[in-house]
This record gives sequence, structure tokens and C-alpha cells, in this order.
Amino acid sequence: MTGTVSFDYRRIAEGYAKDRPFLHGQVMERLTKKIQKRYKNGLDVGCGAGLSTKALRQVCDRVTGADISAEMVRAASALYTEPEYSFVQAGAEEIMAPPDTYDIVTAAGVINWIDEKRFLPQMASIMKEGGILLIYDFWISGRMEGKPAFTEWYEKEYLKEFPKPPRKERVWTKEDTEAFQFELLCQETYSMDCEMSLEQFVRFMLLQSNVIAQVEEKGKDIEAVRQYFEESAWPYFASGIKEKLIFDGYSWYLRLQN
Repeated sequence: MTGTVSFDYRRIAEGYAKDRPFLHGQVMERLTKKIQKRYKNGLDVGCGAGLSTKALRQVCDRVTGADISAEMVRAASALYTEPEYSFVQAGAEEIMAPPDTYDIVTAAGVINWIDEKRFLPQMASIMKEGGILLIYDFWISGRMEGKPAFTEWYEKEYLKEFPKPPRKERVWTKEDTEAFQFELLCQETYSMDCEMSLEQFVRFMLLQSNVIAQVEEKGKDIEAVRQYFEESAWPYFASGIKEKLIFDGYSWYLRLQN
């Protein structure tokens, strides 16, 4: 993989296992509305601690999660021990073909960090003809239902304190995918909401790449960062009830051509 932030830290892997919202399941529901089919053998690229693999299992009999991070693979393997799951450590561009090729591949939150000119040919080599490649991602938008002041805090305070690390954010085109045997069926954007308490919000924000870049990569004190979120975000959660945060996302549906 390419990119400027590593996620191969035990703190991050343990946090992904416990504190990431399971919005991946809603993405799979969107898939089933687009393509009404059940799959036999699936691959989840960049599986992290396994939430996206769990989501793929909703539509697939047998699933393999792959991640470049040993810590993520360790966390996922400990959580999902059923025989329908398996996990391997491998970069997105280097995953080997199984005895039975994959009829669906998902890649959640991955393409910002990979070399697509290596990734797509590799996927073509390990997928069945006509197989589906679902590329998707979602992220906290900086919007909170009914509280526009939260957006001002997010954009003017949080992003100033924790700027977004560099990543590739180009939207793939039909020409990009056809060059590697994939037909681009559809691209869609959408929003999803997730209710969080202040405590859940703080734990979630500590897992953002913006924060990882400052803590794990640059040595900023994690407890000081935790205190920053607890104090600066508190006014937006002061009622004591869970607040509804808005996440933006996208899905790209590709099919391996014959």
C-alpha cells in the first residue's frame, strides 16, 4: 500500500474492534438492492479489525479478510473465529489467489492508500469472471443533527488541531477501470447517521487518521488528545443523551468482464 499514515498499531487495532460504528452493514444492504444475489466466496481487502468482513458475510457464505497490518489481522482473528471466516496478512496489491477464486471482493476505506494500477490487475487475477468488486468508504462529515455549531467546531477547531494527512482522493472513471478489465456499473454517494454519546464520540475520534498522524506518527500524548476532545466537544453533548452524527459515504460497483 501507499500512503502517509500507518494503521499497524495495537491501540488502533483494539479501537477498531470496539469503537468503530458498524455502518458497513448498511452499505451491504445497498449492495443487495442493486444486485440481488448471494455469493459463495468473498474477499474483504483492508479488513481492519473485521467489521467490513462481518458485513461481507451478510451476503456471502465464506469470507476472507486481508490487511497489511499484523495488529489488525490479529484483532480480527480473535473476534471472528467461526469456520466461515479466515484472515491473512497481505497488502491490497499482493493478495494471492485461493483454490476457489472470489466471486465478490469488497474494499472499504482502502483506495486512498493503494496503488490502483497494481491493485486492479491483482484483483482481476484472483476473481471469477463476472465477479463484483465493491469499493466503498464513509467518514464523519462534521455535521450533527440539529446543531450547526458542531460543524463550526469541527471545521475551525478540530481540523486546525488535527489536519487531514495527505491521501489520494480521486474518483475513478470508466476509463480507469476498463483499462484493467473491470466494467464500472455504478457510482453513488449517500449519507448515514449514527448516534453517539460523548464517550463514544471521543473513542471514535481517537481512531481517525488525523489523530493517528499526530499521536502514533509524531508522538503527541494520547491522554492530552483525549482530554482535548472531552473538553472541546462537551458543549455539543451537554444534554447527556446520544447525538446523531452524519456520515457521508460512497460506493463504486465494478464487475470483472469476461
